[in-house]
Amino acid sequence: MPETAAERYVGLMSGTSLDGIDGVIVEFDGDRFAALVGQLHHPYPAPLRRRLLEISIDQPAIMLREFTALDVAIGQAFADAAVALLDHCRVDPSTIKAIGSHGQTMFHDGAAGQTLQMGDASRIVAATGIATVADFRRLDVALGGQGAPLVPAFHHALFSHATEARCALNLGGIANITVLPAGGNDAVIGFDTGPANGLMDEWTQRCTGQPYDEGGVFAARGIPDEALLAALLADPYFALPAPKSTGRDYFRLGWALQRYPALLQLKPEDVQASLAQLTVRSIVTAVRAAQTETARLIVCGGGARNVHLLEQLAEALPEVAIDTSAACGLAPDVIEATAFAWLAMRRLRGLPGNLPSVTGARRAVPLGSVLLGA
Repeated sequence: MPETAAERYVGLMSGTSLDGIDGVIVEFDGDRFAALVGQLHHPYPAPLRRRLLEISIDQPAIMLREFTALDVAIGQAFADAAVALLDHCRVDPSTIKAIGSHGQTMFHDGAAGQTLQMGDASRIVAATGIATVADFRRLDVALGGQGAPLVPAFHHALFSHATEARCALNLGGIANITVLPAGGNDAVIGFDTGPANGLMDEWTQRCTGQPYDEGGVFAARGIPDEALLAALLADPYFALPAPKSTGRDYFRLGWALQRYPALLQLKPEDVQASLAQLTVRSIVTAVRAAQTETARLIVCGGGARNVHLLEQLAEALPEVAIDTSAACGLAPDVIEATAFAWLAMRRLRGLPGNLPSVTGARRAVPLGSVLLGA
């Protein structure tokens, strides 16, 4: 490989929406993001996605044989995603320094010190020959942290160097914010605010048979039900102080039905409108409580395509300018995959990947286990 100032990394990420694997090839100049070389979304095979959704949401008991088979299947899907990405971008694998693979979160309870990301990273090494960094969360958890969210460290590196106070908002299956004070100082906090796409997707699938509410059209047809909203917002999670993290196994449709059994008597579009408002109000409360002087909200994640949701956020935060991360030079749907390429780069350089002010860990450390190329 010829000597160049920049090094290339691959980032692979599948979030709590479980729609598939986002892959990116990026360049870093030193430890700073330099360029996006290419990207590709690799959907999960439909039967695998259905089973992963069932397990991550319902948390059933499964046999050890199925557990190991799923680990292999997820790992192979990530390996296939890496190969397809390299082929799509016509990039020689020998030019890639390493791959950062988040794997698929199947269970997360940060407060209890338990987190599980599946996907045998050895499959990626076998398919590509490229050194792979995986298992990013458990060292932070072992050090007393929540193990999540991890992307705020990358948000800080990418977005914080501004004179205005900002928040980065990730709209995945779960919503999380990164609070970025003016001037790029290190007083960064970040936490999961509550449900986002995951809960809305569940209701959309149940009512329409579609996997998600494209553009928020379904929600836009309805009127939020204030009694339902009050019952959901009374959940103790929303009042917990940071650091905190959560998952789809908590904020699921069963949770909403338990808190408000009359939900099924409402019009389906009114329920969807209420779930969208739940996301909006929990985010707005968190932003205002964490940083009253926030001037700009930078939105990333798949939910950045939900036009209705962004309109509702703008209406609820009239004093805040709201942009997607594209306005800062990186598209919303590649932020998380790029973050795990960045974390892999920092692991190989021996640089910290976590922010103890975000996760609650006792100290900052490089994150991830390294599998050498073969």
